[in-house]
Amino acid sequence: MRCTLFTRCLAVALCSAFLTFALPQAHARGSALDLAGRPVNPLATGSRKLVALIFVRTDCPISSRYAPTIQRLSEQYRREAEFFLVFPDKTESSAAIRTYLSDYHYTIPALRDPDHALVKLARAQITPEAAVFDAKRALAYHGRIDNLYVDVARARPSATTHELDDMLHALTRGSTPLTKETAAVGCYISDLP
Repeated sequence: MRCTLFTRCLAVALCSAFLTFALPQAHARGSALDLAGRPVNPLATGSRKLVALIFVRTDCPISSRYAPTIQRLSEQYRREAEFFLVFPDKTESSAAIRTYLSDYHYTIPALRDPDHALVKLARAQITPEAAVFDAKRALAYHGRIDNLYVDVARARPSATTHELDDMLHALTRGSTPLTKETAAVGCYISDLP
């Protein structure tokens, strides 16, 4: 039986349709949830922008103190990077997160990560902690936002190093970042293996 051009095109179209519907479902299994409870995988977007995941908790005062810095960086790099606030605590409700976003005037999309899918990908352990994925979705950096906190009970008057900003600056300029990992200071993410 001869394979006509029409049959080949039909086969390609069917395969393409299958992949289009099968891939989002596969990504959904490893995704976090938006505040309406829908699966979202911020790394599966078609965008070639960097992806910055900022892990925070509503009950962590150090996370709250970083709100202005996080918002400033998300605005500064809005053309080159997509920012997401990730709430990894299983007990935080969407309502509590919405209140937190309103209280701190956040406009960054928020995700719940009760199964720690993003926590595992980012190797996050603390809130606040940042993870930056490059355009190919490889983890380029994870760790503190800056060195404002010496430990959980002591902060400097101002940060003297700015690891997240430096990383974003380097990646958006095509440079090789010097630091790929730093220890964050803050509240531990519970239920980690």
